[in-house]
Amino acid sequence: MEGVQVTPMRPDGAGAFPVAVETAPRQNPDPSTLYAALDLGTNSCRMLIAQPRGSVFHVVDSFSKSVQLGQGLEGSGRLSRAAMYRTLAALRVCRKKLNRHGVTRMRLVATEACRRARNGAAFMRQITRETGLELQVIGPEEEARLAVVSCAPLVSARTEQLLVVDIGGGSTELVWIDLTRVPRHERPRAIMRLHSGFRQEAGPFPGARVTDWISVPLGVATLRDQFQDVEDDAARFALMSWHFEEKLQNFAPAALIQKREGFQIIGTSGTVTTVAASHLGLRRYDRARVDGLTMTSDQIDRVIRNYLALGPEGRRNDPRIGRDRHVLIMPGAAILQALMRLWPTDRLSVADRGLREGMLYAQMTADGVLEEPSF
Repeated sequence: MEGVQVTPMRPDGAGAFPVAVETAPRQNPDPSTLYAALDLGTNSCRMLIAQPRGSVFHVVDSFSKSVQLGQGLEGSGRLSRAAMYRTLAALRVCRKKLNRHGVTRMRLVATEACRRARNGAAFMRQITRETGLELQVIGPEEEARLAVVSCAPLVSARTEQLLVVDIGGGSTELVWIDLTRVPRHERPRAIMRLHSGFRQEAGPFPGARVTDWISVPLGVATLRDQFQDVEDDAARFALMSWHFEEKLQNFAPAALIQKREGFQIIGTSGTVTTVAASHLGLRRYDRARVDGLTMTSDQIDRVIRNYLALGPEGRRNDPRIGRDRHVLIMPGAAILQALMRLWPTDRLSVADRGLREGMLYAQMTADGVLEEPSF
């Protein structure tokens, strides 16, 4: 399929995270204590409204809607009218929730679809005119950084080399972090300090060193669009997986011989949590059982083989996948399988967290409203 070739973006040169609790306080919270984070991605529009409590935050309200903003972007280079209409409708719901709760502290961002679309900037202006919301299109490094920070509580004290992978709708961010200089009890906290940037200034604490990072312009929606003309289900899956792996050839740690001991992969995305829910046999999603789960490569392979055996129609009707994800799960599984092929581990840590949680942490930390955490 013909399309514009986009080179993966790379950098020049090579507290406990507040755990979201999906329950609302019994009394209406003081609006002055509330924070909001909105993530407009290639496939979904998601928002959290939360209140800091001690060293954690409690979710007061939330919103998630599949808007398929990037639908057709791969071929046209533009956001379609229909996709923008769906997105505006979702953002109006978000605006009503923000108004109802009286939220004034908020961070609202858009990612890969709006970065790539020729009419992305114009759409940001249209959003402001029609909803009053001012969204900022963030760059790949900040997107990767927020995903890393959100996963800090899942970092094992035994981890010396960490790979955090965020599989999005339009792009996939990978960050490789060297923790060998950091004392074991400080490793999760060292990850938290990366919220201010991947290049850390010298300070009183030993720092996590970002060995390399990359933003690959392939996510579940873009892979689906690029290979939708391949009719055979298994062949399409194999092609997507190998195509993604080719994009990682210049990712520096891929060329290194890594030892299995002390290496950890954390995956954060709808793909990873859906595979985990399928592994657990959940017919109704349960975040408490999924977030922090460790899956072996054999368990992941069994789930993916089952998806392939089901075929497109079977996946559509599988309650573990959901009708809003059935067309995206195989591109995501192809990315996940490629990652498990490349690096020396037979385990994956599952994170049901991402940009929204990272943004909430950054805002609350900047305002000094979180107590000093302990891991």
